[in-house]
Order: sequence, then C-alpha cells, then structure tokens
Amino acid sequence: MSRDDDIVLVISNAPDLLLAKRIAHVLVEDGLAACVNLGAPILSIYHWEGQIEGADEVPMWIKTTAGHQHALVQALAKLHPYEVPEIIVVPVIGGSAAYLDWVRNQATGKPID
Repeated sequence: MSRDDDIVLVISNAPDLLLAKRIAHVLVEDGLAACVNLGAPILSIYHWEGQIEGADEVPMWIKTTAGHQHALVQALAKLHPYEVPEIIVVPVIGGSAAYLDWVRNQATGKPID
C-alpha cells in the first residue's frame, strides 16, 4: 500500500520537443510534478490499428508523489495529442533522501505563484 508522500516516476513521451516542453512547464507550474526530464529523441516502434508503425518521440520522466499521480495522469492525458498516450507510473523504492524530500516539497498540487 502506497502513502501519498511516496515518490513515483511517471514515464511518457511526446511527438516533438516543443510539445514535450509545454507539457513539462504545465505540470511543474501546476505543482503536479517536481521535475520533468526530457530526453533526446528516440525511435518508437509499435503496433497500432493493424499496422507496424514507427515515430520519433521525446521521452519524458516525470517525478511526483503518489498522492498527486492521479491528477498528473489526468492532466498529462489532456495535454497529450495521442489517442492512447504512453503513461506509466513506477514506484520509487529508494534514492537520495534529500532529493526525495525535495520532490515531496515541490509536488504540492498547487500552482506556482
């Protein structure tokens, strides 16, 4: 059973860097995420509507708390243009105590003034 202040990592991607930056800014500004890392573009290969597809995507690693993950997932789904965006929540089982405390203090669920 997770506690609301447990840290989780949300993994997603965006079709381009501009949209990835927009999503990251909104999630951090709205207090849903402490930090969003954007990676270098990658090639994703997947099966969609009976076809093998390939697309360049920008990976996103989003740090938040378990208590804010539901709101973050909903916001991410709204901001994302894909019909079925990749949104995976992974529990964080350890790490630097100072960093994990920082994530808890930043992911407040309250917009930044």
